[in-house]
Amino acid sequence: MQAAQLRHDQEQGEHPGAFGTFQVLPVVSPTHQAPRDQVDIDQLEGHSFGPVRLRGCRDKVAEFVDITGDDSDRWIETAPPGWAAAALFAVAPLLLTDESVRASSVIHGEQRFTWLRPITVESDLEVLGTVSRVRERGGIWFLTFDLTVTDSGGDLLTGSSSFLASGTASPATAPSESPEIGPQEAESGELVASRTDLIRYAAATRDWNPIHWDHRSAVVAGLPGIVVHGLLQSAWLLRSVLADSEGPAPVAAARFRYRAPLLVGRAASATMDRSGNEVKATLNSEGIELVSAAFELR
Repeated sequence: MQAAQLRHDQEQGEHPGAFGTFQVLPVVSPTHQAPRDQVDIDQLEGHSFGPVRLRGCRDKVAEFVDITGDDSDRWIETAPPGWAAAALFAVAPLLLTDESVRASSVIHGEQRFTWLRPITVESDLEVLGTVSRVRERGGIWFLTFDLTVTDSGGDLLTGSSSFLASGTASPATAPSESPEIGPQEAESGELVASRTDLIRYAAATRDWNPIHWDHRSAVVAGLPGIVVHGLLQSAWLLRSVLADSEGPAPVAAARFRYRAPLLVGRAASATMDRSGNEVKATLNSEGIELVSAAFELR
């Protein structure tokens, strides 16, 4: 597929495109994509999306650091590890808006990242996504989407996403407006995101799935309301785990499993257990485990 030019400082289009039962602003205009023969979801295995060019603009990295609550004095010349989410969503919407997937309700079940080198701010990157495996069980399609991020020096970051696509979109019968859940007052050590925070995070990463900012879309998708991005929760865990570390490349690898949704305005807290360079961590809210994670530190 022909490379499409994408800068993180480009403006989003005003008109959203389809994302399964949701709507999402496209990362790359379809006019910039090379045409590809339509295939069914079971034929996606081996298909690549991209490469897409991405620039880690200083202001966008700073926005990410700010909205995730990370250390602005530390992440100046290099992007924090959690910024891998922005690289993933430079290319993932090309899969998620593909004709073979867009009629399904899609859930992000698991995410892995391996950091090979630090991502330098203002560097030019190339992002490629490949569907490495497709399988079906009980009417649910399990897609493994592999990520490779390179710069002029070679590979920087690799990743693997597990997406679950189930059936066709549900009818849009949810109310168009509904009262939002107000944010809780976060106590010391607790993590909480408002709807405004989620919109800011979406702008910093281009993860514009509206279940994270539009109540109606969330309800149509079968959720009780707006939910916090899984990758924002991953960034919270990364921030907590790496708080006492030093240097621009403190983590080698991480695996996140998204077990339950976190509603907007609900407080969560992180727990950690470290043994040598390995850390097990969880994000919990009201006694429910939301995200479990494993980290390999350097």
